[in-house]
Amino acid sequence: MEEIAQVYARSLFEVGKEHGTLDVVREQLGQFADALSDSHELSTFFFSPYFSTPEKEDGLDRTLQDADPSLVNFLKLLIENHRVPAVFRIRRELDRLWEEENRLLPVQITSAVALDAATVDRVGREIGEQTGRRVELSTTVDPDVLGGIVLRVGNQILDASIRNRLDQLRRQVAKA
Repeated sequence: MEEIAQVYARSLFEVGKEHGTLDVVREQLGQFADALSDSHELSTFFFSPYFSTPEKEDGLDRTLQDADPSLVNFLKLLIENHRVPAVFRIRRELDRLWEEENRLLPVQITSAVALDAATVDRVGREIGEQTGRRVELSTTVDPDVLGGIVLRVGNQILDASIRNRLDQLRRQVAKA
């Protein structure tokens, strides 16, 4: 099933890129997947073999009135091929392809107290300059950090928190 999602996501990615609507298609596919996830009735309708392909296509047209035509055609193709349940995996793969295309790097900053916007911007700018990628920043406050910050850059963690330093000191004392 994962390979199917990759093939469909790559196809949608290429069409969106070719038409200059990649961001719109990605957003609208996400909204459709969220709607399926949130509505039991909607997911039952689109996933059920009891409804015919024309009924599902009609339901799709009613659901996505102002959607990008290439996305509507794509979803109709999923309906015709009975692949609608793969839409969640397709979304994840499309998001991965989009992040790769946009050289997006997720950065999570965790601190004991809320950081001011200038500090957060400076950290994001520095990481962006060092990596050559566009940084997507998010911040959280965790009082357990005690002080300092914990940076998660992609899948790497830099822990410059007081809690981490205290834990290291505790381990060194325990060894001695």
